[in-house]
Amino acid sequence: MQSKASTPQQYLEELPKDRKEVIEKLRQQILSNLPKGIEEQMSYGMLGYIIPHSVYPDGYHCDTSLPLPFMNLASQKNFIAVYSMVIYAKKEIYDWFTTEYAKRCKYKLDIGKSCIRLKKMNDIPFELIGELTAKISTEEWIEIYENAIKNKKK
Repeated sequence: MQSKASTPQQYLEELPKDRKEVIEKLRQQILSNLPKGIEEQMSYGMLGYIIPHSVYPDGYHCDTSLPLPFMNLASQKNFIAVYSMVIYAKKEIYDWFTTEYAKRCKYKLDIGKSCIRLKKMNDIPFELIGELTAKISTEEWIEIYENAIKNKKK
């Protein structure tokens, strides 16, 4: 579900109370661990964490007018989603995350290419999402992106 909110605050205000509390806790973990140079804004109708054009002028290869995505957070119909581009692009981080998730949560991880689906609101590893956010620097993400994703699209 994409929101038409134009600011993160507006997005939060639109959420039902139970989802708002969880999204706010996840958002705090992300903001507290965000690598230098990455900013929060609305992106694809979700809370987006992006590398702005001032840091990475090339932008996103799919649409260069857009900044380079790093992570998104959204309240979907049946779950809360954390979209981590780093998990999709770097196997070592994917392996680390899946191992740590299994240690910290009693329910099975529901994950797609870059989407972590959090369905059990009482079993969300908030700190693990913060650790994932801090796992690489802005410079490392740009290098991974250029080597693993952008250059393959040419």
